Amino acid sequence: MRALITTALIVTATAGLTEPKSITADIWADNSFAMYANGDLIIEDSIPITTERSFNAETTTFTAELPITIAFEVWDFKANDTGLEYIGTSRQQMGDGGLIAQFLDATTGETVAVTNTDIRCLVIHRAPIDRDCENESSPIAGVGPCGFVVTETPTNWTTPNFDDRKWPNAVRHSKWAVGPKDGYDTISWNWDAKLIWSDDLVQDNTLLCRMTIED
Repeated sequence: MRALITTALIVTATAGLTEPKSITADIWADNSFAMYANGDLIIEDSIPITTERSFNAETTTFTAELPITIAFEVWDFKANDTGLEYIGTSRQQMGDGGLIAQFLDATTGETVAVTNTDIRCLVIHRAPIDRDCENESSPIAGVGPCGFVVTETPTNWTTPNFDDRKWPNAVRHSKWAVGPKDGYDTISWNWDAKLIWSDDLVQDNTLLCRMTIED
């Protein structure tokens, strides 16, 4: 459990946009994420996705011109393309994901954006296709019930001009369903900030999500 503080990250200006704004972002993900603003990488989770129980929170401050397109790539831990974790142990299972974030005006502390169902998310890794894979004694990715689906990551998906209108909206999930822990409890979350994912917390393992911080 840790919170990483970074400051003074400057996002390249985009022609036709307005005044720059300094934003502080709080992010918690199960298990790991990368965040972009207007196409520029701002922060990657300080605990690698290869860590099974990486439930830390991250805080970063950056400057960008409004409106700001925020893009997340979010990964739930999986041992391999079966989508399972703890393979070969009594704890073998499908993991579950979750993401929550809030964005504050770094000068005033006012909340300017949060994760909610207005966000659009594309699933790019889904596994296993059949939940019976969880009960396989020797699960092999792509064999029997342990099939998987990988969707190609779209070009320039982190940039403001990318058209995400065909992506489905994120789904809100309860704290009971996600079970946030560790770093989640180090953040004072705005009431409007919601835990989100696709409609399937356990079979959808990797998501691309986009939202906008308006002027």
